[in-house]
Amino acid sequence: MTEYITLFKDWVIALGEKHEVDPLLLGSLYLVSKLCFFFSLGWVLKNLKQKKAFLMPLLFAAVSFSLPYLYLIIAGRNISIWVYLFIGLMFTYGGFTIWKKITVRPIQ
Repeated sequence: MTEYITLFKDWVIALGEKHEVDPLLLGSLYLVSKLCFFFSLGWVLKNLKQKKAFLMPLLFAAVSFSLPYLYLIIAGRNISIWVYLFIGLMFTYGGFTIWKKITVRPIQ
């Protein structure tokens, strides 16, 4: 089992060096951004229930969600085009679904 962990660690470090991205920083950004994202979504839902403004928490959620991907786009080198397409499609689909959920009016 230890050799598999070592192989995985070496593969991740080699991949980071190949694309000039720090794997530890990327992983840390990913974990912290997801925690901030879920906190912000809770804040948005709380503001929606209290009929308060929800734009700032929603923008904070969007920025925190996209932080590791922006790091990858800015700092990464020699990354395949499919990764950029996947990130773009993920942002487009996420924005569309959030927009649809917010603009749908409940039936009264």
